[in-house]
Amino acid sequence: GLLLAVLFFIMTPWNIEHLPSRPNPAKSYNEALARAEALRLAQAQPMNPRCELQLMTHKRKTEYAIVLVHGYTSCPRQFQALGKQFYNAGYNVLIAPLPHHGYANRLSREHGKLTAEELATYADRAIDIAHGLGNKVVMMGLSAGGVTTAWAAQNRSDIERAIIISPAFGFKQIPLPLTAAAMNLFSALPDEFEWWNPTLREHETPTYAYPQYSRHALTQILRLGFIAKFDALHHAPATKKIALVVNHNDTSVSNEAALQFVAVWQKKQNQTIAIIEFPDSLKLPHDLIDQEKVNQRTNVVYPLLLKITGGER
Repeated sequence: GLLLAVLFFIMTPWNIEHLPSRPNPAKSYNEALARAEALRLAQAQPMNPRCELQLMTHKRKTEYAIVLVHGYTSCPRQFQALGKQFYNAGYNVLIAPLPHHGYANRLSREHGKLTAEELATYADRAIDIAHGLGNKVVMMGLSAGGVTTAWAAQNRSDIERAIIISPAFGFKQIPLPLTAAAMNLFSALPDEFEWWNPTLREHETPTYAYPQYSRHALTQILRLGFIAKFDALHHAPATKKIALVVNHNDTSVSNEAALQFVAVWQKKQNQTIAIIEFPDSLKLPHDLIDQEKVNQRTNVVYPLLLKITGGER
């Protein structure tokens, strides 16, 4: 009995109490610009110029604004090319760096301080700014940005549409039933930093992204996912139009975890949540957005993402 109790304790995700959203939408285009500038200036370390907050506007409030959320250890540059396509389609576009991201020092370990609470606050602030940029707000995120977008979709009814791409609700290297146990274990242990590519180390490209990841930061991304899923078990998502994008060639995140999360939503929501699948035959990398990554097929990926958001209009 004691052993079973210990196993249950270890296998149950820790510290996943509800993280409430605190909406405070910008009331005008000028207020949105001022908030975006304040966010840009609030960085704790000197930024890589290519990783600064990006704001692409038509000098006025448009019908649609989109928030694009990059992945862990990357920065706004990841979404720049796609952001330009949305801009050309008439959107105002906001791409803000995640907390502790985009610093000029690529070997900074500040991103190890990332927390689920910071990701939730980031989502609220970005969506609030976007309300001053567009009459309707769309949010799209990749990987950790996908988890952040899922949390926002669960909590905010003022998002017109949420597009969740390859969300990091679990990792391929960890069997899905052990995800919570791994999260608990690594959050309790001292943090460690690992090279994304142990051969290239600091020479890993793109040169603006961090070449190392923090185990603690990964546990916080998982934690935000568990928080959103726990909320989803009790309440339907606040956002009514949601799409999940799955890459079957992804070797980093667990597609099964993402599909399980969406299955919870589908039980709570009357309308079907769209699931878009890129087949293994396309051989897409986990980061299927950044044009500077090798083996990209943005000629296939970008048009589809614009289509499912209505961005091709």
